[in-house]
Amino acid sequence: MKSNRVLRTPGGLSLRLDVRAVTVVALLLLAALAASVLLIGTGDFPISAGDVLRTLAGGGNAGQEFIVNELRLPRVLVGLLVGASLGLGGALFQAVTRNPLGSPDVLGLGQGATAGALVMIVLFSGSAAQVTMGALVGGLATGLAIYLLAWKRGVHGYRLVLVGIGVSAIVTAVNSYLLTVSDLVDAARAVVWMTGSLSGRDWDQVWPLLGLCAVLVPLVLANARGLRMMEMGDDISNALGVRVERVRALLMVAAVLLTATATAAAGPVSFVALTAPQLARRLTRSPGPNLVSSLCMGAALLVSADWISQRAFGADQLPVGVVTGVLGGVYLLWLLITERRAGRI
Repeated sequence: MKSNRVLRTPGGLSLRLDVRAVTVVALLLLAALAASVLLIGTGDFPISAGDVLRTLAGGGNAGQEFIVNELRLPRVLVGLLVGASLGLGGALFQAVTRNPLGSPDVLGLGQGATAGALVMIVLFSGSAAQVTMGALVGGLATGLAIYLLAWKRGVHGYRLVLVGIGVSAIVTAVNSYLLTVSDLVDAARAVVWMTGSLSGRDWDQVWPLLGLCAVLVPLVLANARGLRMMEMGDDISNALGVRVERVRALLMVAAVLLTATATAAAGPVSFVALTAPQLARRLTRSPGPNLVSSLCMGAALLVSADWISQRAFGADQLPVGVVTGVLGGVYLLWLLITERRAGRI
Protein backbone atom coordinates (compact mmCIF):
# COMPACT_ATOMS: atom_id res chain seq x y z
CA MET A 1 0.00 0.00 0.00
CA LYS A 2 1.27 3.45 -0.87
CA SER A 3 2.32 5.62 2.03
CA ASN A 4 1.23 8.88 0.37
CA ARG A 5 -2.14 9.69 -1.11
CA VAL A 6 -3.28 12.76 -2.95
CA LEU A 7 -6.66 14.20 -2.01
CA ARG A 8 -8.35 16.52 -4.50
CA THR A 9 -10.88 19.16 -3.42
CA PRO A 10 -13.86 20.32 -5.54
CA GLY A 11 -12.01 23.61 -6.14
CA GLY A 12 -9.19 21.82 -7.93
CA LEU A 13 -6.69 21.95 -5.05
CA SER A 14 -4.69 18.85 -4.15
CA LEU A 15 -3.40 17.77 -0.76
CA ARG A 16 -0.82 15.05 -0.18
CA LEU A 17 -1.67 12.82 2.77
CA ASP A 18 0.96 10.64 4.42
CA VAL A 19 -1.15 7.68 5.49
CA ARG A 20 1.54 6.11 7.67
CA ALA A 21 2.23 9.37 9.54
CA VAL A 22 -1.49 9.97 10.14
CA THR A 23 -1.87 6.39 11.40
CA VAL A 24 1.10 6.78 13.76
CA VAL A 25 -0.29 10.06 15.15
CA ALA A 26 -3.70 8.43 15.73
CA LEU A 27 -2.14 5.44 17.51
CA LEU A 28 0.04 7.70 19.67
CA LEU A 29 -3.00 9.77 20.67
CA LEU A 30 -4.85 6.57 21.53
CA ALA A 31 -1.88 5.33 23.58
CA ALA A 32 -1.63 8.64 25.43
CA LEU A 33 -5.35 8.62 26.28
CA ALA A 34 -5.24 4.97 27.37
CA ALA A 35 -2.21 5.60 29.59
CA SER A 36 -3.94 8.67 31.03
CA VAL A 37 -7.04 6.66 32.01
CA LEU A 38 -4.88 3.97 33.61
CA LEU A 39 -2.81 6.62 35.42
CA ILE A 40 -5.91 8.31 36.81
CA GLY A 41 -7.06 4.97 38.18
CA THR A 42 -3.70 4.18 39.81
CA GLY A 43 -2.88 5.18 43.36
CA ASP A 44 -3.56 4.42 47.02
CA PHE A 45 -7.26 4.28 46.12
CA PRO A 46 -7.40 2.32 42.84
CA ILE A 47 -10.25 2.97 40.41
CA SER A 48 -11.07 0.79 37.41
CA ALA A 49 -10.80 2.21 33.90
CA GLY A 50 -14.56 1.96 33.45
CA ASP A 51 -15.21 3.91 36.64
CA VAL A 52 -12.65 6.52 35.60
CA LEU A 53 -14.41 7.06 32.27
CA ARG A 54 -17.80 7.12 34.00
CA THR A 55 -16.57 9.69 36.51
CA LEU A 56 -15.05 11.88 33.80
CA ALA A 57 -18.44 11.81 32.07
CA GLY A 58 -20.11 12.97 35.31
CA GLY A 59 -21.50 9.63 36.49
CA GLY A 60 -19.25 8.82 39.46
CA ASN A 61 -20.01 9.07 43.15
CA ALA A 62 -18.84 11.95 45.31
CA GLY A 63 -15.63 10.22 46.41
CA GLN A 64 -14.66 9.21 42.89
CA GLU A 65 -15.37 12.68 41.53
CA PHE A 66 -13.11 14.27 44.15
CA ILE A 67 -10.26 11.82 43.58
CA VAL A 68 -10.49 11.88 39.79
CA ASN A 69 -11.36 15.50 39.03
CA GLU A 70 -9.53 17.30 41.82
CA LEU A 71 -6.53 15.11 42.68
CA ARG A 72 -5.52 13.00 39.68
CA LEU A 73 -6.88 14.64 36.51
CA PRO A 74 -4.79 17.83 36.92
CA ARG A 75 -1.64 15.74 37.39
CA VAL A 76 -2.36 13.75 34.23
CA LEU A 77 -3.14 16.89 32.22
CA VAL A 78 0.14 18.45 33.37
CA GLY A 79 1.92 15.26 32.30
CA LEU A 80 0.29 15.34 28.86
CA LEU A 81 1.03 19.04 28.33
CA VAL A 82 4.60 18.83 29.64
CA GLY A 83 5.33 15.78 27.48
CA ALA A 84 3.78 17.42 24.41
CA SER A 85 5.73 20.64 25.01
CA LEU A 86 9.03 18.79 25.45
CA GLY A 87 8.39 16.60 22.39
CA LEU A 88 7.56 19.58 20.19
CA GLY A 89 10.38 21.70 21.62
CA GLY A 90 12.88 18.90 21.05
CA ALA A 91 11.72 18.44 17.45
CA LEU A 92 12.15 22.16 16.82
CA PHE A 93 15.66 22.24 18.28
CA GLN A 94 16.75 19.18 16.30
CA ALA A 95 15.31 20.61 13.08
CA VAL A 96 16.79 24.08 13.54
CA THR A 97 20.24 22.75 14.45
CA ARG A 98 20.01 19.87 11.94
CA ASN A 99 21.49 17.69 14.64
CA PRO A 100 19.79 14.75 16.43
CA LEU A 101 21.57 15.81 19.64
CA GLY A 102 20.29 19.37 19.42
CA SER A 103 17.81 19.02 22.25
CA PRO A 104 17.17 21.07 25.41
CA ASP A 105 18.90 18.37 27.47
CA VAL A 106 22.15 18.96 25.57
CA LEU A 107 21.86 22.70 24.93
CA GLY A 108 21.53 23.55 28.61
CA LEU A 109 17.98 24.93 28.77
CA GLY A 110 17.02 22.45 31.46
CA GLN A 111 20.10 23.42 33.46
CA GLY A 112 19.24 27.10 33.02
CA ALA A 113 15.72 26.55 34.32
CA THR A 114 17.19 24.56 37.21
CA ALA A 115 19.52 27.46 38.03
CA GLY A 116 16.57 29.85 38.19
CA ALA A 117 14.68 27.50 40.48
CA LEU A 118 17.72 26.95 42.71
CA VAL A 119 18.22 30.69 43.11
CA MET A 120 14.66 31.04 44.39
CA ILE A 121 14.96 28.00 46.68
CA VAL A 122 18.47 28.53 48.07
CA LEU A 123 18.80 32.30 48.21
CA PHE A 124 15.21 33.38 48.83
CA SER A 125 13.44 30.27 50.24
CA GLY A 126 10.74 31.03 47.70
CA SER A 127 7.26 29.57 47.51
CA ALA A 128 6.23 27.03 44.88
CA ALA A 129 4.94 29.81 42.61
CA GLN A 130 8.19 31.76 42.98
CA VAL A 131 10.24 28.64 42.20
CA THR A 132 8.16 28.08 39.07
CA MET A 133 8.67 31.68 37.97
CA GLY A 134 12.41 31.44 38.70
CA ALA A 135 12.68 28.30 36.55
CA LEU A 136 10.83 30.00 33.71
CA VAL A 137 13.06 33.09 33.84
CA GLY A 138 16.20 30.95 34.10
CA GLY A 139 15.26 28.89 31.05
CA LEU A 140 14.39 31.95 28.97
CA ALA A 141 17.59 33.78 29.99
CA THR A 142 19.71 30.73 29.10
CA GLY A 143 18.02 30.36 25.73
CA LEU A 144 18.60 34.05 24.96
CA ALA A 145 22.26 33.81 26.01
CA ILE A 146 22.86 30.76 23.81
CA TYR A 147 21.26 32.43 20.80
CA LEU A 148 23.22 35.66 21.20
CA LEU A 149 26.53 33.85 21.74
CA ALA A 150 25.92 31.66 18.69
CA TRP A 151 24.99 34.61 16.45
CA LYS A 152 27.45 35.49 13.72
CA ARG A 153 25.70 36.79 10.62
CA GLY A 154 23.03 34.25 11.45
CA VAL A 155 22.87 31.14 13.63
CA HIS A 156 24.52 27.96 12.35
CA GLY A 157 23.23 24.67 13.72
CA TYR A 158 26.54 23.18 14.85
CA ARG A 159 27.66 26.49 16.37
CA LEU A 160 24.41 26.60 18.34
CA VAL A 161 25.01 23.08 19.68
CA LEU A 162 28.62 23.81 20.65
CA VAL A 163 27.68 27.05 22.40
CA GLY A 164 24.82 25.26 24.16
CA ILE A 165 27.14 22.54 25.44
CA GLY A 166 29.52 25.17 26.81
CA VAL A 167 26.74 27.15 28.48
CA SER A 168 25.33 23.91 29.90
CA ALA A 169 28.68 23.11 31.54
CA ILE A 170 28.90 26.59 33.08
CA VAL A 171 25.33 26.56 34.40
CA THR A 172 25.77 23.03 35.78
CA ALA A 173 28.76 24.26 37.77
CA VAL A 174 26.70 27.18 39.10
CA ASN A 175 23.96 24.76 40.14
CA SER A 176 26.47 22.61 42.01
CA TYR A 177 27.77 25.68 43.83
CA LEU A 178 24.25 26.74 44.83
CA LEU A 179 23.62 23.29 46.29
CA THR A 180 26.85 23.37 48.32
CA VAL A 181 26.04 26.73 49.95
CA SER A 182 22.41 25.86 50.79
CA ASP A 183 21.25 24.49 54.11
CA LEU A 184 20.07 20.89 54.46
CA VAL A 185 16.35 21.60 54.12
CA ASP A 186 16.71 23.78 51.04
CA ALA A 187 19.17 21.33 49.48
CA ALA A 188 16.75 18.43 49.95
CA ARG A 189 13.93 20.48 48.46
CA ALA A 190 16.12 21.48 45.52
CA VAL A 191 17.21 17.89 44.81
CA VAL A 192 13.57 16.74 44.76
CA TRP A 193 12.69 19.49 42.28
CA MET A 194 15.72 18.71 40.11
CA THR A 195 14.64 15.09 39.71
CA GLY A 196 11.51 16.03 37.75
CA SER A 197 8.15 14.98 39.16
CA LEU A 198 4.39 15.31 38.58
CA SER A 199 3.60 14.80 42.25
CA GLY A 200 1.29 17.42 43.76
CA ARG A 201 0.49 19.13 40.46
CA ASP A 202 -2.90 20.83 40.38
CA TRP A 203 -5.02 23.09 38.20
CA ASP A 204 -2.70 26.05 38.87
CA GLN A 205 -0.09 24.35 36.67
CA VAL A 206 -2.59 23.20 34.03
CA TRP A 207 -3.94 26.56 32.86
CA PRO A 208 -0.61 28.32 32.08
CA LEU A 209 0.60 25.28 30.14
CA LEU A 210 -2.69 24.95 28.28
CA GLY A 211 -2.74 28.64 27.37
CA LEU A 212 0.85 28.57 26.15
CA CYS A 213 0.28 25.46 24.02
CA ALA A 214 -2.91 26.97 22.57
CA VAL A 215 -0.85 29.93 21.31
CA LEU A 216 2.47 28.33 20.37
CA VAL A 217 1.40 25.04 18.77
CA PRO A 218 -0.64 26.70 15.95
CA LEU A 219 2.17 29.25 15.49
CA VAL A 220 4.77 26.50 15.12
CA LEU A 221 2.64 24.44 12.75
CA ALA A 222 1.98 27.51 10.60
CA ASN A 223 5.76 27.77 10.05
CA ALA A 224 6.31 24.03 9.51
CA ARG A 225 6.64 24.43 5.73
CA GLY A 226 9.44 26.98 6.11
CA LEU A 227 11.19 24.77 8.66
CA ARG A 228 11.06 21.82 6.30
CA MET A 229 12.55 23.87 3.47
CA MET A 230 15.33 25.08 5.78
CA GLU A 231 16.56 21.48 6.04
CA MET A 232 17.77 21.87 2.42
CA GLY A 233 20.08 24.72 3.46
CA ASP A 234 19.79 28.45 3.97
CA ASP A 235 20.68 29.40 0.38
CA ILE A 236 18.04 27.17 -1.18
CA SER A 237 15.46 28.23 1.40
CA ASN A 238 16.12 31.91 0.68
CA ALA A 239 15.79 31.23 -3.04
CA LEU A 240 12.40 29.61 -2.40
CA GLY A 241 11.16 32.70 -0.56
CA VAL A 242 11.68 31.58 3.05
CA ARG A 243 12.85 34.33 5.40
CA VAL A 244 15.32 32.01 7.08
CA GLU A 245 16.54 34.08 10.02
CA ARG A 246 13.04 35.30 10.85
CA VAL A 247 11.61 31.75 10.82
CA ARG A 248 14.59 30.37 12.74
CA ALA A 249 14.38 33.05 15.43
CA LEU A 250 10.60 32.64 15.76
CA LEU A 251 10.80 28.88 16.12
CA MET A 252 13.74 29.10 18.53
CA VAL A 253 11.75 31.45 20.76
CA ALA A 254 8.78 29.07 20.61
CA ALA A 255 10.99 26.07 21.46
CA VAL A 256 12.60 27.89 24.40
CA LEU A 257 9.19 28.96 25.74
CA LEU A 258 7.78 25.44 25.44
CA THR A 259 10.80 23.87 27.14
CA ALA A 260 11.17 26.47 29.89
CA THR A 261 7.46 26.41 30.77
CA ALA A 262 7.39 22.60 30.83
CA THR A 263 10.47 22.54 33.07
CA ALA A 264 8.97 25.16 35.36
CA ALA A 265 5.81 23.06 35.72
CA ALA A 266 7.36 19.62 36.34
CA GLY A 267 11.07 20.13 36.88
CA PRO A 268 13.80 19.04 34.45
CA VAL A 269 12.30 15.80 33.11
CA SER A 270 15.19 14.31 31.18
CA PHE A 271 15.42 12.68 27.76
CA VAL A 272 11.80 13.23 26.60
CA ALA A 273 12.80 16.15 24.37
CA LEU A 274 15.73 14.14 23.01
CA THR A 275 14.08 10.78 22.33
CA ALA A 276 10.47 11.69 21.41
CA PRO A 277 11.33 13.29 18.01
CA GLN A 278 13.68 10.45 17.08
CA LEU A 279 11.18 7.75 18.02
CA ALA A 280 8.43 9.59 16.13
CA ARG A 281 10.63 9.86 13.04
CA ARG A 282 11.46 6.16 13.15
CA LEU A 283 7.78 5.24 13.38
CA THR A 284 6.51 7.57 10.65
CA ARG A 285 9.56 7.09 8.36
CA SER A 286 8.73 10.55 7.02
CA PRO A 287 11.24 13.27 6.12
CA GLY A 288 11.05 16.62 7.81
CA PRO A 289 10.73 17.62 11.46
CA ASN A 290 7.64 15.45 12.24
CA LEU A 291 6.25 18.09 14.61
CA VAL A 292 2.80 16.63 15.28
CA SER A 293 4.02 13.07 15.77
CA SER A 294 6.81 14.32 18.10
CA LEU A 295 4.25 16.23 20.15
CA CYS A 296 2.04 13.14 20.51
CA MET A 297 5.03 10.91 21.24
CA GLY A 298 6.21 13.21 24.04
CA ALA A 299 2.77 13.19 25.68
CA ALA A 300 2.47 9.42 25.41
CA LEU A 301 5.99 8.85 26.74
CA LEU A 302 5.61 11.01 29.83
CA VAL A 303 2.23 9.73 31.04
CA SER A 304 3.32 6.14 30.31
CA ALA A 305 6.52 6.65 32.31
CA ASP A 306 4.53 8.10 35.22
CA TRP A 307 2.14 5.14 35.12
CA ILE A 308 5.09 2.70 35.08
CA SER A 309 6.67 4.41 38.10
CA GLN A 310 3.44 4.26 40.11
CA ARG A 311 2.64 0.66 39.18
CA ALA A 312 6.17 -0.57 39.89
CA PHE A 313 7.01 1.40 43.04
CA GLY A 314 3.74 2.79 44.41
CA ALA A 315 2.20 6.24 44.32
CA ASP A 316 4.79 9.06 44.35
CA GLN A 317 7.61 6.76 45.44
CA LEU A 318 9.68 7.22 42.28
CA PRO A 319 9.65 10.56 40.39
CA VAL A 320 8.85 10.32 36.70
CA GLY A 321 12.16 12.01 35.85
CA VAL A 322 14.04 8.95 37.08
CA VAL A 323 12.02 6.65 34.82
CA THR A 324 12.46 8.84 31.74
CA GLY A 325 16.18 9.09 32.50
CA VAL A 326 16.56 5.30 32.64
CA LEU A 327 14.45 4.70 29.53
CA GLY A 328 16.22 7.47 27.65
CA GLY A 329 19.64 6.14 28.61
CA VAL A 330 18.70 2.64 27.43
CA TYR A 331 17.41 4.08 24.15
CA LEU A 332 20.63 6.02 23.59
CA LEU A 333 22.74 2.91 24.22
CA TRP A 334 20.61 0.93 21.78
CA LEU A 335 20.88 3.72 19.21
CA LEU A 336 24.67 3.86 19.54
CA ILE A 337 24.96 0.07 19.17
CA THR A 338 22.74 -0.05 16.07
CA GLU A 339 24.51 2.92 14.46
CA ARG A 340 27.89 1.31 15.13
CA ARG A 341 26.78 -1.99 13.63
CA ALA A 342 25.53 -0.11 10.57
CA GLY A 343 28.98 1.52 10.24
CA ARG A 344 27.70 5.07 10.62
CA ILE A 345 29.79 5.81 13.74
